[in-house]
Amino acid sequence: MCKYESILMKRFALIIIFFLIASCSRSDRGELIGVKTNKFFPTKPQGMVLVPSGSYTMGPSNPNAALDQNPTLKTVSIKAFYMDETEITNSEYRQFVNWVRDSVVRHELAKAAYFKIGEDIAEDDPLWEFMPFYNRVDNGEEKSAYQLYLEENGLGILDIENKSTYKLNWKNKIAWDRSDYLDANYAAVLEGGIGPDLLEDYEGFFIPADSTPNGLRAFKTKRIKYAFREFDLEKNKWSEYQSLEIYPDTTVWYKDFEYSYNEPMHNDYFWHDAYADYPVVGVSWEQAKAFAHWRTFYKNQHNRKQRRNIQLDSRYRLPTEAEWEYAARGGIERAEYPWGGPYTYDEKGCFLANFKPERGDYAADQILYTAEAESYWPNDYGLYNMSGNVAEWTDSNYEKAANDFVAGLNPNVEGSENNNKKVVRGGSWKDVAHFLKVSTRDYEYQNKKRSYIGFRTVQSYLGEDVGFQENPNKIF
Repeated sequence: MCKYESILMKRFALIIIFFLIASCSRSDRGELIGVKTNKFFPTKPQGMVLVPSGSYTMGPSNPNAALDQNPTLKTVSIKAFYMDETEITNSEYRQFVNWVRDSVVRHELAKAAYFKIGEDIAEDDPLWEFMPFYNRVDNGEEKSAYQLYLEENGLGILDIENKSTYKLNWKNKIAWDRSDYLDANYAAVLEGGIGPDLLEDYEGFFIPADSTPNGLRAFKTKRIKYAFREFDLEKNKWSEYQSLEIYPDTTVWYKDFEYSYNEPMHNDYFWHDAYADYPVVGVSWEQAKAFAHWRTFYKNQHNRKQRRNIQLDSRYRLPTEAEWEYAARGGIERAEYPWGGPYTYDEKGCFLANFKPERGDYAADQILYTAEAESYWPNDYGLYNMSGNVAEWTDSNYEKAANDFVAGLNPNVEGSENNNKKVVRGGSWKDVAHFLKVSTRDYEYQNKKRSYIGFRTVQSYLGEDVGFQENPNKIF
């Protein structure tokens, strides 16, 4: 026994010495050592390319006051950022639309489950699959300090009218086909009316087949609304929540062109798989902002679910006008077009962008409307269709003499309540060559939707891009 006691004492002594050494090693000894952090390595977002920091002369290569909206030249410096290599496609925007659609439906199902089941545990009820999660402590479990705090402030119980008190259940799939409906109550929520066990009369989510052009029932797109708010740095406060319809306006195909047969584009362009990789159109500046907000939320939500001990991703946003022009130039200082210039076709006579050449011949480039987002050669930053295909929203307000007063460092004209004109850049499939120039400015009202305006997003690069003077995205 003594032998074993001696061994145990030695082991105990070694453990004590180890902890003493460890505690000494952690001591800062009164020195300035900073806060312990993890080394940050920027990760290129999916589908984006790095546009390195740099300077350029903003404005037209050949100033002509008679033709250019802003002939003033200004040297500006731009911080590095990531940019979508293509315009946001129908497929990518449909991911946003489908997520919002599913969240709206799940919320209605959650309300139905809440009012039908109440506080009871009813796992055999079909609607239980959509019962929302909330801060509930099971019987016999000791409540934490945080739980007591929530209950004291009215947040520790589920309040279906207060979304901060619960989370939607995303684990179970939504049954869209009528033959797969869970029960009559579920059918009432999706189709409209009152279920046998429901107290509320539900609106429903579908347009009957006999009320649609193709004879197939369709989802009520006006119910696909995204609620969000943004922080106003100038006013130092959050904006009011706005609930915005985010489904693209497919009627732009005949609204923009009177006495023109564009019904196939109206019927098929957004949802048909044939156009999945084509740029989304019929989206306002406000809807583009909503998409960028959702993209930020969606990515950071994923990071939180992975329980990664990392800082959240920088937010996605629309590019400023200066960022857009800088990216479009592709590192070529006096470029007229993204490919350098000054012609819109190569040595073989092939057009370098999708636009309306030769005095209005839409078919001269063999493309009548939009082309796939990854068409033609990218510029030296690896960005496709910075000219032509669809014009693109920027985050900047339109001011005719902006170059005369904006800063030389990351210039931008912020939005204001008195000006709802937003800068649009790049020209489109229906424009002549002048609007394809990287310096040509145009504008549209922020709530307008057009068949020739799309967008792409950017993300600020954290830190500095030292070592990227040779562009890593260049492919030719």
